[in-house]
Amino acid sequence: MVELRAYRADDLEALYEICLVTGDAGQDASPLHNDRKAIGHLYSAPYGVIEPEQVFVAEDEQGVAGYIVGTHDTRAFAAKLERDWWPALRAHYAQVPEAELTPADRGRVAAMREPGDNPPDIVARYPAHIHMNLLSRLRGQRIGTGLLQMWIAQAREAGVSGIHLGASAGNTGGVAFWTRSGFEPLQTIGRTVWFGMTLAE
Repeated sequence: MVELRAYRADDLEALYEICLVTGDAGQDASPLHNDRKAIGHLYSAPYGVIEPEQVFVAEDEQGVAGYIVGTHDTRAFAAKLERDWWPALRAHYAQVPEAELTPADRGRVAAMREPGDNPPDIVARYPAHIHMNLLSRLRGQRIGTGLLQMWIAQAREAGVSGIHLGASAGNTGGVAFWTRSGFEPLQTIGRTVWFGMTLAE
């Protein structure tokens, strides 16, 4: 039995672990990283810490095995990260010897030092954004659809006008899921396909 529920503070480690083991275009990124939290520092954990009310998880008898995280206001969230999240991480990684980091780790650390902006034209039209990942044992059971519906419902209730997300172009299953779920592919930049969904005019 899989329960879809609101995030709790003790789910944070699961956000890190799931982000890592799905972090290579949907596959396990563990072999690419010595630092098992680097990717989660970017794409999952800050949502649980800074905007936990925007996080929902899927839990089975083995534990939390999927999540959806996001924010209603991408620009405001970026400002919160700059104030409350990145400074401690930048200070931490300034003390970590480069030799201890893999190329993938170093790429993640560079993104913490200089976070890139989501495409401004997309953010203007679709101000909210989300990330979602499921462990393989939950895939193909409509768990992702359930999590997405929960997130959309609370966003719509809050008056959010649109949602965007970026998916790895190499994650063909993920790209197909977002298209099937009603997201419109907007543009491809590098290895990222950007999608949008309008919720309200």
